[in-house]
Amino acid sequence: MKTVMWFRRDLRIQDNKALYYACENLGSDELVLLFQANPNQFIQDSPNHQAFFSSVQHFKETIDQKAHLQIQYGEPLELFERLKNELKDWNKIYFNEDTSGYGAVRDQEAIKFFHENEIESYAYQDAYLHGAKEIKKEDGDYYKVFTPYYKKWLEMIKETPLKVAYDAKAVYKKVLFSKDEEKFKKMIEKIPEQQISFGEEAAEERLTKFIQADLEEYQQARDIPSLDQTSHLSRFLRTGEISMRTVWEKVQKVNKSQSRTTFQKELCWRDFYNMIYTSFPKQKDEPIQAKFKFVEWENDQEKFERWQTGKTGYPIVDAAMRQLKETGWMHNRLRMIVASFLTKDLLIDWRWGEKYFQQMLIDYDPASNIGGWQWAASTGTDAVPYFRIFNPTTQAEKFDKHGDFIREYLPELADLPDKYIHQPEKMTIEQQEEYGVILDDTYPKPIVNHKERRKKALATYESSKEYAQETFGESDGK
Repeated sequence: MKTVMWFRRDLRIQDNKALYYACENLGSDELVLLFQANPNQFIQDSPNHQAFFSSVQHFKETIDQKAHLQIQYGEPLELFERLKNELKDWNKIYFNEDTSGYGAVRDQEAIKFFHENEIESYAYQDAYLHGAKEIKKEDGDYYKVFTPYYKKWLEMIKETPLKVAYDAKAVYKKVLFSKDEEKFKKMIEKIPEQQISFGEEAAEERLTKFIQADLEEYQQARDIPSLDQTSHLSRFLRTGEISMRTVWEKVQKVNKSQSRTTFQKELCWRDFYNMIYTSFPKQKDEPIQAKFKFVEWENDQEKFERWQTGKTGYPIVDAAMRQLKETGWMHNRLRMIVASFLTKDLLIDWRWGEKYFQQMLIDYDPASNIGGWQWAASTGTDAVPYFRIFNPTTQAEKFDKHGDFIREYLPELADLPDKYIHQPEKMTIEQQEEYGVILDDTYPKPIVNHKERRKKALATYESSKEYAQETFGESDGK
């Protein structure tokens, strides 16, 4: 008989819950290791796509040294039909579940197929410390505010890492779909060489380095982009090259400190956003707060493109957007600044920004990023008031005081004194010539006036609230 282990965003052997149980219950069955590449999900030629499938390729190369990772290419249900035709004695499948977005729909359709074909299916919550439905209020409803969720989250017992009894000798090694594997190979060949590391070993090394070198100063350093002392674990968690259980266990071995507490709170945010995304499945396309459904976005295409390319005239915004374009990653503090700037200063729909991040970020996670964009636009949970609007200049002065980060990604401003690094537009013509920065030539003037746009944003949000109240008769627009 054949047991299938269906990998998706859990590209590791150790501490993989579905694989653990597949191996524990294998008996005399052969284990088929499977990954399906669905071209309808691809964001072709994007950093997101390139990084994820580079991880898949690394995982495959690791598996294939002693066994074989089967690759299928196409729509899941069609692929399972083909797999069943190839393996008449396939009777079990194990996988780690998705509870939100496309993944949740795909899983339900797949489970129906398995049932109809008398295949036993076993799904596990593996991607989070606590699944979307584990933490609820006393009345059974989902939390909408982080702090009470966090308090209950802390009380919950965390699972420990699992040691998987994986034996390559038990893996079915015959290549089942050679044409599919050739398609996958050709796709991989088109991906430019990546300047980042992949795999379980690299993820463990990154975690160890963070704990040893950066965790102690995390509380003070995490908001300073130039120090680059965040964990950089997000892209490994996104692909499942390391588990949340492993991260949690190793961090807990460090002496208690404010920095450790702050970092574990960041882990909780990841669970919280997943819970929100699962409980509000339409939030990728709709505001959670209906009262902000009627925000009249300006959606100026030219301004959006200047935001994308780092040409807004606000140095901290531009440096952040160029970091994203050059590296496929952006510091978390900067993500909040650029998101606020797009949705409040430019009044551009948060869904435009979220879609661009989905394309560009190598650590893109739907729950966290959609939640983050709704947070920035104040259309998500009511924890963030709509009148919270970041001033990009004061944010820069606080978190990049001497402009070290700005100078790294905006070399045209590298020679400016600290006095003008955050507001080059304050220079006289003579000073522009002295420092070699000519406004609207070397570097653009600000495309909007923050003070004026703040007033405009507040009025726009107020208008949406008033319209919702008039239409629905309730202040929350529901």
